[in-house]
Amino acid sequence: MAHDRLEPGIVTDFRDRLTYAGYLRLDRLLSAQEPLSGTPERPPRHDEMLFIVQHQVAELWMKLMIHELKAAIRYVQSDQLDASFKTLSRVKMIQKQLFEQWAVLETLTPSEYEAFRPVLGQSSGFQSPQYRAIEFLLGNKSASALEVFRHDPPTFDALAALLRSPSLYDEFLRHLARRGLPVPHACLERDFTQGYARNAELVPVFRTIYVDPQRWWDAYDMCEKLVDIEESFQLWRFRHLKTVERIIGHKQGTGGSSGVPFLKKALDYAFFPELIDVRTTIGEHPQDAGARRG
Repeated sequence: MAHDRLEPGIVTDFRDRLTYAGYLRLDRLLSAQEPLSGTPERPPRHDEMLFIVQHQVAELWMKLMIHELKAAIRYVQSDQLDASFKTLSRVKMIQKQLFEQWAVLETLTPSEYEAFRPVLGQSSGFQSPQYRAIEFLLGNKSASALEVFRHDPPTFDALAALLRSPSLYDEFLRHLARRGLPVPHACLERDFTQGYARNAELVPVFRTIYVDPQRWWDAYDMCEKLVDIEESFQLWRFRHLKTVERIIGHKQGTGGSSGVPFLKKALDYAFFPELIDVRTTIGEHPQDAGARRG
C-alpha cells in the first residue's frame, strides 16, 4: 500500500492564495544573507553565513523584545501591573533564546573568524540600534551612544525619543508613588536622558513591599519579574563576553572598542539596583537597617 498520499483536506493549489512563504515574506527574509568575503576567484568563506544568520536572528528576537517592553511600559503607565506580567514573562523567554544562541557562534574558531573578519570593516554590535533601544527602555541611558547613529536621522530620532522617555523602572516607581508609597522625589522628577542612579532612600519602599507581599502582591511580583530580566540580561552580557574572548582573545573590537575589557565594564551596570539592595535588609529590624544606612 502506498503511503505517500496527502490527506484529502490538504490544500495544494495556491494560485491566488496566501502561502506560508508569502505570509512570512520568506523571499525577502532568506535572501538577506549576503556574505562579503567572496572574490571573483573563490566563493565566500563558509563560516561567514553562520556569523550573518546568528546576528540577524538576534535582531529578530530583539525586535520582539522591544515590542514587548514597550507594551509593558504602557501597561504600567495605566496601572495595569497584572497585564504587564505576560509581556515581561515573554521578554524573559526571549532573553533565554538570545543567551542560548551564543553556543552556536562559539563553534566558530579564531582562524575561521579571521578568514572573513576583514570584510566587517568598522561594523560592530555596538552599532545595533535595537540593542541600544533595549538598553534605553530598561534605563541604561547614554546620549553619547547616539553618535554612532547620527548618519541615519530616522534611527537617531527614534532613539533620541527613547532617551528622553521614562524607562520601565521609572514608570514602575511612578506607579508605586501613585499608590501612596513614599518614593523619593528625586526618583520621580529627574532628567530621564541620564542613566538611573542608585538611591538608598528607595530601599525602604521596596522593603515595605517585600515584608508584606500579600498586601502588595502585584508590586511584589513585578519586582521579581524585573529582577529576572536584569539577571537574564547580565547572563547574556557575560555569555557574549566569553564568546568574544573565545573567538578573538583580547584583540580590539571591529568598531574600535577595547573588546573584552569594554564588555567587562558593561557587567557592572545595574538596571534596578535597589531591587538587589533591598535583599540585604530582609530579616533585619528597622533600626538595624537604619543604622547600616547611616
